Amino acid sequence: MGESLVQLFRLEGFAVDWCRTAAAGAEALAAHRYSAVVSDIRLPDRNGGDLFLDLKETLTGLPPFLFMTAFGTIDRAVELLKAGAADYVTKPFDVDVLVQKVRGLAEGYGAVSDIGDQSLGVSPAMKRIAESIPRLARHAAALLITGESGAGKEHVAKLFHHHAIGATGEFVAVNCASIPESLMESELFGYERGAFTGAVKAKRGLFEQAHQGILFLDEIGEMPLSMQAKMLRVLQDKRLTRLGGEKAITADFRLVCATHRDLRAMVDAGQFREDLYYRIHVIHLRIPPLRERPEDIRWFVRHFVEEFNHAHSGERRRIDPRTEQALLSYAWPGNVRELKHAVERACILSNGPLLGAEAFFGGSLDDEVGTSQGSSESLAEYLMACERDYLSLILERHGGHMTHAAEALGITRKTLWEKLRRLGIKARGEP
Repeated sequence: MGESLVQLFRLEGFAVDWCRTAAAGAEALAAHRYSAVVSDIRLPDRNGGDLFLDLKETLTGLPPFLFMTAFGTIDRAVELLKAGAADYVTKPFDVDVLVQKVRGLAEGYGAVSDIGDQSLGVSPAMKRIAESIPRLARHAAALLITGESGAGKEHVAKLFHHHAIGATGEFVAVNCASIPESLMESELFGYERGAFTGAVKAKRGLFEQAHQGILFLDEIGEMPLSMQAKMLRVLQDKRLTRLGGEKAITADFRLVCATHRDLRAMVDAGQFREDLYYRIHVIHLRIPPLRERPEDIRWFVRHFVEEFNHAHSGERRRIDPRTEQALLSYAWPGNVRELKHAVERACILSNGPLLGAEAFFGGSLDDEVGTSQGSSESLAEYLMACERDYLSLILERHGGHMTHAAEALGITRKTLWEKLRRLGIKARGEP
């Protein structure tokens, strides 16, 4: 059940850690900050309820607990509710109800590090990255994230911060391309009162603000060479001196850098320091552009539409399956950022609940995405497209498990197989 629940929650947009024992759960809760905990009452090494009661006494800011219990231990679950647990579900339970309960608990407790309920995506590439982040966050002192603009580099950095620091350190972000070269040193190092004209009071720099936290340097490739040398010194010594100051200040932080440029080529061209390159290139994550992961296009479109529906309950929108196919064929040079803005614009401009191509592209579909989707499709063709889209959604939601998907649809596994073959949908494990 654990593996299935992990897949389910990730498909629903949660970042998930799976602890198989009470001891592992206690260790994870002590090291990281979570928005909700789902726990079985009967765990391999001890009772989950006893674990909750112990943690309640020893940990501050304990996230809400939802217990899974068999019919025979309902009384125990009720006792835990009286002791401060948030909720419980009885096996066998409806997974949609479970997700709804957990989402409500997480939103009520507060999303962590401004992440909300978004995930990195459902494509294999992004799932691998998401699964690697908790491990990297436990050990890596420096992380380099590369990828095109808008691909999600800052979101990856925030996830790294969530798993590495939790509530004990700040996430300090700065775009190196947005700071004039003349001001970069004072922004990073800070300054004392009277250090220069206009310095009427002392100011902590970004290095100092990130102490015991994460410093995220976006577009690190735009940092001037003169500043790179000074930054390297701070990374080596973990100490700095403010402009106009004499006292050395400790600045011990984890560093996450991001860029859309090829730093290795910049090193070869003499535009980036080689010693700094090797200092920040300890662990490298490449975020693929959206056009290389079409599964994520479909997922993000639906996610952003649901975000709009949640914020505007009286103006619910839904995506036309034919339009969704058109979106899959568009290159999205601005990646997730462009897609999010396109969905927001379509939701606002649409005259009705169904989001058509004109709401996204404002003109001929052929002109924008090179498709030949006309308006001459028959009703049967349109209904088939809707059925194909819905079945694909249910399969994604249940991690490709045929039995679970068939149960959710209210049909037999055999009927589902027949529909998938008729519609040309390949199930997991099918060649």
